[in-house]
Amino acid sequence: MNPTLIELWAVAIITILAVVSPGADFAMVTRNSIIYGRAAGLSSSIGIAAGVQLHVLYTMIGVGFLIRSSPDIFLIIKLIGALYLIYIGCQTFISHKTIKNNQNTKKGDSPKNLLFVAFKNGFLTNALNPKTTLFVLSVYTQIVDPKTSITVQLFYGIFMSITHFFWFGLVSIFFSKNEIRNKLLDHQKIVNRSLGFVLILIGLWLAFGAVR
Repeated sequence: MNPTLIELWAVAIITILAVVSPGADFAMVTRNSIIYGRAAGLSSSIGIAAGVQLHVLYTMIGVGFLIRSSPDIFLIIKLIGALYLIYIGCQTFISHKTIKNNQNTKKGDSPKNLLFVAFKNGFLTNALNPKTTLFVLSVYTQIVDPKTSITVQLFYGIFMSITHFFWFGLVSIFFSKNEIRNKLLDHQKIVNRSLGFVLILIGLWLAFGAVR
């Protein structure tokens, strides 16, 4: 079999397995889809895909090796990512804010601003996620042959981003279905506290892993 084809299949399989495994990205998309609706969930998914592309680009230009070889830099990234998740988790835990039937609960929450915030949530959650950092670095250092053309390597990165968007887009569509979302929002206080607790727990887990 063609070595490039084997490499392609390896990248595809590992990417799919990494994407569907639960983690911070899943929790963030679920949160935004339930609380703010489908558009916010899809916007978060686009942000996650953009975050993956950031990991790919800095890995391809060699910055990834610097991050991985410098414990201090990697520790800072882990702690910032953990603190961000804890911050969003705390906000969610105490929040009663939601958007139901495409109506804003506050006049200041314009649709454009909401989508930008959702995009930022997804982007920062992924960009500061050490799991994604290690995933992309491992793929490009352990699977992709150094002799593989830049064009093909860029294709791998685009494939990773598209796969992330496709999966988390499905997640956002599922959790934003009216019948599912309305039932969950009927128990909004419990839902917000549960989602907030999960995000805080993931943040604490990342922080603990960073300092131990």
